[in-house]
Amino acid sequence: MEIDWQAVWLTLRLATTTTAILLVVGTPLAWWLATSRSWWKELIGSLVALPLVLPPTVLGFYLLIMLGPDGLTGQFTKSLGLGTLPFTFAGLVVGSVIYSLPFVVQPIRNAFESMGERPLEVAATLRSSSLKRFFDIAIPLARPGFLTGSVLGFAHTVGEFGVILMIGGNIPGETKVLSVAIYDHVESLEYTQAHWLSGGMLLFSFLVVLSMYLIEKRLRRGGP
Repeated sequence: MEIDWQAVWLTLRLATTTTAILLVVGTPLAWWLATSRSWWKELIGSLVALPLVLPPTVLGFYLLIMLGPDGLTGQFTKSLGLGTLPFTFAGLVVGSVIYSLPFVVQPIRNAFESMGERPLEVAATLRSSSLKRFFDIAIPLARPGFLTGSVLGFAHTVGEFGVILMIGGNIPGETKVLSVAIYDHVESLEYTQAHWLSGGMLLFSFLVVLSMYLIEKRLRRGGP
């Protein structure tokens, strides 16, 4: 039985790239949502959380329009000589970042909020700069949120289907990830291949959930 290793590699590459971008983008966003007293903070928070309830095909459709040749983002990328992003790996990354954003931002935001203001206030009395307080105190104390967000963001990207299919299509080596490969095998009545890939993703999902429980348990006990 031949396994589509190209789809496996592409999925891992997409999940790794997306998770790295989400940590860079999501950390300051989560910090602002956790600490800001702005009246429109919850409006931004609701927009971030929108993919949790929005059907993936709806999000994928509007991303396809926005990133396409007639969309504002598509016209901008064309003006830069980059072409359009739909049906490319870069387009998959953009869609994955938006779709998985709440799965990374929310755990980090919760971790920032749960640590309270006291540690930062104490550091401020010792004349620690705001940047130093953020990196030396806030981020270490929010470590459980970063671990949870990283695992959830990676796993959620691995399991994406609707957004991927809408914005990326089914191009081998470019946009054909595991979920799309399984769909292809089922459509072709190749159930043996579909079983192998689906079973692998089932095992992966179980290990992700188990890892999260074990990590949270260790952190609650004060382990490294």
